[in-house]
Amino acid sequence: MKQKESGICLLYNFAQHYRLGVFKRMEEILNCDFYFGNYSNDIKRIDYNELKNFKAELKNIRLIRPFYFQKGIYKIFNKYDKFIVLGEYYCLSTWILALYCRLTDKKIYFWTHGWYGNEGLAKRIIKKWFFNISNGVFLYGGYAKSLMVKQGFDESKLHVIYNSLDYDSQLRIRYNLKSVDLYKNHFGNSHKVLIFIGRLTKVKKLDQLLRAVLHAQYQYGRYYNIVFVGTGQEQENLKSITKMLKLEDRVWFYGETYDEHEISQLIYEADICVSPGNVGLTAMHSLVYGTPVLTHSDFKTQMPEFEAIIKGETGDFFEKNNIVDLASKILSWTKNNHNKSIVMDNCFRVIDSYYNPNYQVKKIKSILLNEAVSEKNI
Repeated sequence: MKQKESGICLLYNFAQHYRLGVFKRMEEILNCDFYFGNYSNDIKRIDYNELKNFKAELKNIRLIRPFYFQKGIYKIFNKYDKFIVLGEYYCLSTWILALYCRLTDKKIYFWTHGWYGNEGLAKRIIKKWFFNISNGVFLYGGYAKSLMVKQGFDESKLHVIYNSLDYDSQLRIRYNLKSVDLYKNHFGNSHKVLIFIGRLTKVKKLDQLLRAVLHAQYQYGRYYNIVFVGTGQEQENLKSITKMLKLEDRVWFYGETYDEHEISQLIYEADICVSPGNVGLTAMHSLVYGTPVLTHSDFKTQMPEFEAIIKGETGDFFEKNNIVDLASKILSWTKNNHNKSIVMDNCFRVIDSYYNPNYQVKKIKSILLNEAVSEKNI
């Protein structure tokens, strides 16, 4: 006998490995079915066997960049009453699905960054058309919501659900973390440690971190160690700059790892995570293990996760592209004798309260079922 469909479908461009936690919780609480596009750059894909409600992988057909189309999407139009879809306006099949839903009284919700604040006139018009087709928009942060309200969107259709990583696994690891003097043993000194975790790409502007550390050395007489966790197109350039600045003995290119035990120890023992470009998921990965985050303050070009940084509590902001200010903020944070225990509690509180799958899925459920749930009960 054919199994009855769940009634709720999640359709995404790709099954990013870091979304497994929230997808599993959606499966558990919403009995949601999953369809993923096959597009990938260098991001690891979820093992589909982890999701018992995984249905199919759709082929993303590239058109004129950045536009694409998900082949086979028509086959699922009649199977579900509610769709949760990645809100990319340049996915042309999403437009078709959204219009179909509106014509047939089905529900469709877009999961998206929403608004950045740097959109030109043409993009503003297109995004307004696109988002207004949906029954609701799931946003990663309140900053985008406030911008969209100013643009005239109906506030009742804008829902902030934040973002998450594999929180349950991270929490189990976090309970057992303790210092093993990892960096003291590696570097052979007791300097403060600045960490970055993520892809080493040009947009992250990691050369600024190297130059800021050199500035702190000559201007303030302070020495720092740097750890880069990850690989990417900028790795060789960063190694060349490291050599040019004579920082080889204080910079550790750890490389790529998906081992959460390794990652947790690397973050836990660092003093601060620094992301000179936009910060994104790096912020959540750092805060969940109690390490504060420093990034730039130009929010129009930031990723939504910058909102998890509370100045003086879970990190700080510096003036974008200002290496002197970056060095000053690194010095200020590491010199002010912040109580490590209090800072860790602050970091944990942000993640445990909002940036986790439990919060996200309870919020999504309340929206889909039109339930009134207060924030304190999420």
